[in-house]
Amino acid sequence: MTQSLSRRVVAITGALGNLGETLADMAAAQGADLVLIDQATMAIPSSHNRLVLSGIDLTSLADCQAVAHQINRYFGRLDALVNGAGGYAWEPLLGSAIEAWDRLYSLNLRTALNASKALLPLLLQSSAGRIVNIGSSMAAKAGLGMGAYAASKSSVLRLTESLAEELKDMSITVNAVLPSVLDTPQNREAMPDAEHQRWVTPAQLAAVILFLISEQASAVTGTGIPVIGRM
Repeated sequence: MTQSLSRRVVAITGALGNLGETLADMAAAQGADLVLIDQATMAIPSSHNRLVLSGIDLTSLADCQAVAHQINRYFGRLDALVNGAGGYAWEPLLGSAIEAWDRLYSLNLRTALNASKALLPLLLQSSAGRIVNIGSSMAAKAGLGMGAYAASKSSVLRLTESLAEELKDMSITVNAVLPSVLDTPQNREAMPDAEHQRWVTPAQLAAVILFLISEQASAVTGTGIPVIGRM
Protein backbone atom coordinates (compact mmCIF):
# COMPACT_ATOMS: atom_id res chain seq x y z
CA MET A 1 0.00 0.00 0.00
CA THR A 2 1.42 3.37 -1.00
CA GLN A 3 1.05 5.97 1.70
CA SER A 4 0.41 9.52 0.65
CA LEU A 5 0.07 12.80 2.50
CA SER A 6 -1.49 14.61 -0.43
CA ARG A 7 -3.73 17.49 0.70
CA ARG A 8 -2.89 16.85 4.38
CA VAL A 9 -1.59 19.75 6.48
CA VAL A 10 1.27 18.69 8.75
CA ALA A 11 2.75 20.85 11.52
CA ILE A 12 6.30 20.11 12.67
CA THR A 13 7.82 21.71 15.76
CA GLY A 14 11.59 21.82 16.00
CA ALA A 15 11.53 22.15 12.23
CA LEU A 16 15.07 23.52 12.03
CA GLY A 17 16.64 20.46 13.68
CA ASN A 18 18.19 17.50 11.88
CA LEU A 19 15.04 15.40 12.21
CA GLY A 20 12.69 18.30 11.52
CA GLU A 21 14.36 19.27 8.26
CA THR A 22 14.50 15.66 7.04
CA LEU A 23 10.89 15.02 8.00
CA ALA A 24 9.73 18.20 6.27
CA ASP A 25 11.50 17.24 3.04
CA MET A 26 10.07 13.71 3.08
CA ALA A 27 6.55 14.89 3.93
CA ALA A 28 6.65 17.48 1.14
CA ALA A 29 7.74 14.75 -1.28
CA GLN A 30 4.52 12.90 -0.38
CA GLY A 31 2.42 15.96 -1.14
CA ALA A 32 1.87 17.39 2.34
CA ASP A 33 1.29 21.06 3.04
CA LEU A 34 3.66 22.07 5.83
CA VAL A 35 3.65 24.25 8.93
CA LEU A 36 7.26 24.64 10.06
CA ILE A 37 7.66 25.87 13.64
CA ASP A 38 10.86 26.71 15.48
CA GLN A 39 12.21 29.12 18.06
CA ALA A 40 15.20 29.85 15.83
CA THR A 41 14.92 31.91 12.67
CA MET A 42 14.37 29.88 9.51
CA ALA A 43 15.75 31.27 6.26
CA ILE A 44 13.15 29.70 3.99
CA PRO A 45 10.04 31.77 3.20
CA SER A 46 6.41 30.80 3.43
CA SER A 47 4.74 29.74 0.17
CA HIS A 48 1.34 28.53 -1.01
CA ASN A 49 1.95 25.09 0.55
CA ARG A 50 4.30 26.03 3.40
CA LEU A 51 3.80 28.26 6.43
CA VAL A 52 7.04 29.15 8.23
CA LEU A 53 6.74 30.32 11.84
CA SER A 54 10.01 31.39 13.47
CA GLY A 55 10.63 32.80 16.94
CA ILE A 56 8.00 30.59 18.58
CA ASP A 57 8.48 29.79 22.27
CA LEU A 58 6.69 26.47 22.64
CA THR A 59 7.03 26.59 26.42
CA SER A 60 4.49 29.43 26.21
CA LEU A 61 0.87 28.37 25.73
CA ALA A 62 0.09 31.85 24.42
CA ASP A 63 2.69 31.43 21.65
CA CYS A 64 1.20 28.05 20.74
CA GLN A 65 -2.30 29.52 20.62
CA ALA A 66 -0.99 32.24 18.30
CA VAL A 67 0.41 29.46 16.08
CA ALA A 68 -3.02 27.82 15.96
CA HIS A 69 -4.57 31.12 14.88
CA GLN A 70 -2.02 31.55 12.08
CA ILE A 71 -2.49 27.98 10.83
CA ASN A 72 -6.25 28.43 10.73
CA ARG A 73 -5.90 31.71 8.85
CA TYR A 74 -3.34 30.32 6.38
CA PHE A 75 -4.63 26.80 5.65
CA GLY A 76 -7.98 26.65 7.45
CA ARG A 77 -7.19 23.17 8.76
CA LEU A 78 -4.64 20.87 10.36
CA ASP A 79 -4.36 17.11 9.99
CA ALA A 80 -1.17 16.16 11.84
CA LEU A 81 1.14 17.51 14.53
CA VAL A 82 4.66 16.20 15.05
CA ASN A 83 6.08 17.42 18.35
CA GLY A 84 9.74 17.40 17.40
CA ALA A 85 10.99 20.25 19.59
CA GLY A 86 13.07 19.23 22.58
CA GLY A 87 16.43 19.27 24.27
CA TYR A 88 19.13 17.06 25.74
CA ALA A 89 21.67 17.32 28.53
CA TRP A 90 23.90 14.86 30.36
CA GLU A 91 23.26 15.71 34.00
CA PRO A 92 24.57 13.55 36.89
CA LEU A 93 22.67 14.44 40.05
CA LEU A 94 25.86 15.09 42.01
CA GLY A 95 27.28 18.45 41.06
CA SER A 96 24.34 19.54 38.92
CA ALA A 97 21.54 21.98 39.64
CA ILE A 98 17.99 20.80 40.22
CA GLU A 99 16.97 23.49 37.73
CA ALA A 100 18.41 21.26 34.98
CA TRP A 101 15.49 18.89 35.57
CA ASP A 102 13.02 21.76 35.24
CA ARG A 103 14.69 22.90 32.01
CA LEU A 104 14.47 19.48 30.34
CA TYR A 105 10.90 19.08 31.56
CA SER A 106 10.07 22.38 29.84
CA LEU A 107 11.95 21.58 26.63
CA ASN A 108 10.68 18.02 26.19
CA LEU A 109 7.29 17.75 27.90
CA ARG A 110 5.98 21.28 28.16
CA THR A 111 6.53 22.00 24.47
CA ALA A 112 4.58 18.90 23.41
CA LEU A 113 1.86 19.59 25.98
CA ASN A 114 1.36 23.20 24.91
CA ALA A 115 1.43 22.50 21.18
CA SER A 116 -1.02 19.61 21.53
CA LYS A 117 -3.44 21.62 23.67
CA ALA A 118 -3.36 24.66 21.41
CA LEU A 119 -3.70 22.76 18.14
CA LEU A 120 -6.28 20.18 19.23
CA PRO A 121 -9.28 22.31 18.17
CA LEU A 122 -7.92 22.30 14.61
CA LEU A 123 -7.04 18.59 14.69
CA LEU A 124 -10.55 17.74 15.86
CA GLN A 125 -11.89 19.14 12.58
CA SER A 126 -9.84 16.62 10.59
CA SER A 127 -11.34 13.28 9.61
CA ALA A 128 -8.01 11.62 10.45
CA GLY A 129 -6.11 13.71 13.00
CA ARG A 130 -2.65 12.60 14.07
CA ILE A 131 -0.25 13.53 16.87
CA VAL A 132 3.24 12.05 17.01
CA ASN A 133 5.55 12.82 19.92
CA ILE A 134 9.30 12.30 19.94
CA GLY A 135 10.23 10.26 22.97
CA SER A 136 13.39 8.27 23.60
CA SER A 137 14.44 4.68 24.13
CA MET A 138 15.56 5.92 27.55
CA ALA A 139 11.94 6.42 28.53
CA ALA A 140 12.08 2.77 29.61
CA LYS A 141 15.52 2.65 31.28
CA ALA A 142 17.85 5.54 32.01
CA GLY A 143 21.62 5.42 31.85
CA LEU A 144 24.25 7.23 33.88
CA GLY A 145 23.66 10.97 33.88
CA MET A 146 20.42 10.54 31.97
CA GLY A 147 17.97 10.94 34.84
CA ALA A 148 16.63 14.37 33.92
CA TYR A 149 16.46 13.61 30.20
CA ALA A 150 14.93 10.15 30.65
CA ALA A 151 12.37 11.42 33.17
CA SER A 152 11.22 14.13 30.78
CA LYS A 153 10.98 11.68 27.88
CA SER A 154 9.14 9.15 30.03
CA SER A 155 6.65 11.92 30.76
CA VAL A 156 6.23 12.43 27.01
CA LEU A 157 5.30 8.76 26.68
CA ARG A 158 2.80 9.00 29.54
CA LEU A 159 1.27 12.08 27.88
CA THR A 160 1.02 10.08 24.65
CA GLU A 161 -0.79 7.20 26.32
CA SER A 162 -3.20 9.41 28.26
CA LEU A 163 -4.04 11.67 25.32
CA ALA A 164 -4.60 8.65 23.07
CA GLU A 165 -7.23 7.37 25.50
CA GLU A 166 -8.85 10.80 25.66
CA LEU A 167 -9.08 11.16 21.88
CA LYS A 168 -9.59 7.60 20.64
CA ASP A 169 -13.27 8.16 19.83
CA MET A 170 -12.61 11.53 18.17
CA SER A 171 -10.81 10.37 15.01
CA ILE A 172 -7.38 11.35 16.39
CA THR A 173 -4.51 8.95 17.03
CA VAL A 174 -1.64 9.79 19.36
CA ASN A 175 1.65 7.90 19.25
CA ALA A 176 5.30 8.34 20.14
CA VAL A 177 8.51 7.19 18.53
CA LEU A 178 11.30 6.11 20.86
CA PRO A 179 14.64 6.48 19.07
CA SER A 180 18.06 5.51 20.32
CA VAL A 181 21.00 7.67 19.20
CA LEU A 182 20.32 9.69 16.05
CA ASP A 183 23.10 9.81 13.47
CA THR A 184 23.66 13.56 13.32
CA PRO A 185 26.80 15.68 12.89
CA GLN A 186 26.46 16.85 16.49
CA ASN A 187 26.29 13.31 17.88
CA ARG A 188 29.21 12.18 15.74
CA GLU A 189 31.28 15.06 17.06
CA ALA A 190 30.30 14.27 20.66
CA MET A 191 30.95 10.51 20.26
CA PRO A 192 33.68 10.18 17.61
CA ASP A 193 34.65 6.64 18.60
CA ALA A 194 31.13 5.19 18.58
CA GLU A 195 29.88 2.75 15.95
CA HIS A 196 27.91 5.29 13.97
CA GLN A 197 26.59 2.70 11.54
CA ARG A 198 24.49 1.26 14.37
CA TRP A 199 22.67 4.51 14.98
CA VAL A 200 19.31 5.56 13.56
CA THR A 201 19.41 8.06 10.71
CA PRO A 202 16.96 10.98 10.66
CA ALA A 203 15.48 9.55 7.45
CA GLN A 204 14.82 6.18 9.10
CA LEU A 205 13.06 7.83 12.03
CA ALA A 206 11.15 10.17 9.72
CA ALA A 207 9.85 7.18 7.73
CA VAL A 208 8.21 5.76 10.86
CA ILE A 209 6.69 9.15 11.69
CA LEU A 210 5.34 9.51 8.15
CA PHE A 211 3.53 6.20 8.49
CA LEU A 212 2.05 7.22 11.83
CA ILE A 213 0.64 10.48 10.42
CA SER A 214 -0.76 8.77 7.33
CA GLU A 215 -4.37 7.69 6.99
CA GLN A 216 -3.16 4.08 6.81
CA ALA A 217 -2.15 4.20 10.50
CA SER A 218 -5.70 4.67 11.79
CA ALA A 219 -5.55 1.49 13.91
CA VAL A 220 -2.36 2.50 15.74
CA THR A 221 -2.74 4.71 18.81
CA GLY A 222 -1.42 5.04 22.34
CA THR A 223 1.86 3.32 21.66
CA GLY A 224 5.56 4.10 21.86
CA ILE A 225 7.43 2.57 18.94
CA PRO A 226 11.12 1.78 19.50
CA VAL A 227 13.32 2.92 16.61
CA ILE A 228 16.73 1.81 17.79
CA GLY A 229 18.71 0.73 14.73
CA ARG A 230 21.26 -1.85 15.87
CA MET A 231 21.95 -0.44 19.32
